[in-house]
Amino acid sequence: MKAIVVREHGGPEVLQFVDVPVPDPAADQVRVCIKAIGVNRRDAFVRAGIYPRALPLTPGIEASGVVDAVGAGVAGWAEGDRVVYYVPDVLGAYAEYQAVAAHRLVRLPQALSFQDAAAIFDHGLTAHYLSTSTFPLRKGHRVLIHAAAGGVGSLLVQMAKRAGATVYGTVSTSEKSLLIKQIGSDESILYRDADFVDAVKKFTGGEGVDVVYDSVGIDTIQGSMRCLKPRGTLVLYGQSSGEVTAINPAALADAGSLFFTRPHLAHHINTPEALRARSEDIFSWFLNGEISVTINQVYSLANAADAHRRLDDRSCFGKILLIP
Repeated sequence: MKAIVVREHGGPEVLQFVDVPVPDPAADQVRVCIKAIGVNRRDAFVRAGIYPRALPLTPGIEASGVVDAVGAGVAGWAEGDRVVYYVPDVLGAYAEYQAVAAHRLVRLPQALSFQDAAAIFDHGLTAHYLSTSTFPLRKGHRVLIHAAAGGVGSLLVQMAKRAGATVYGTVSTSEKSLLIKQIGSDESILYRDADFVDAVKKFTGGEGVDVVYDSVGIDTIQGSMRCLKPRGTLVLYGQSSGEVTAINPAALADAGSLFFTRPHLAHHINTPEALRARSEDIFSWFLNGEISVTINQVYSLANAADAHRRLDDRSCFGKILLIP
């Protein structure tokens, strides 16, 4: 089969399209014939060595496809089943086939396409736990979402509006500003042209927001704290600008007895039941038209390097997919 292999860390050019053996499923696995692969920012971090992994490796943590073979003793799955999965601790989705632990699979509704499933799954699960568990949103809440036109950000905007919250989003371009308003953001902030803290204070009459969802990290963390009302919550769930290595507890107290958390998706889908429940919500909301997903661009697996160049230039919004 064909797969992408990384033999040294570096830029997109290290993604090699090569022949590798087709994997056999172990006793607790099924083999999936992959139909669509979600390109994730974590893939770029693994490729570059920011998230160190042993080499050589095949990147990729999310894909959709059809069950092709079932390992001994695996119950509940059969050849031909349509599935989607997210496996950040395993990697290997940049390929034509992957052997996946059976408990990591989620069954796809017939009405949901492979491409839409790959586009919405990881980002949808993330937006779901952020808006329903980390800080359960409800009518009357005011929310600041950084990178609001991104894969997670755009879904988080929609889920926040679905819950009845007032949403402010930061974006880098006028095009992205228009996009987030189309999907429900009450206000957009062009952070290159205006101070987002001043903008939030203006929008809220100086009161601040109930929660900030920050996926940017080091460049925004201090400003995010200043956007919060007393006893507000700062949710740091990413680090696209660099890792935040310290938060001074006294600074949280001085800023208004703030709450701070650094959650991870893996801890919110750590049982098959939790994974299935969150998946059923996002699939239902999508199929009912309550949320939408933007597929930015689709590349062949052979052109994974071009997909990563598109990812790295930070100009895109929505999801990038690879097709074997």
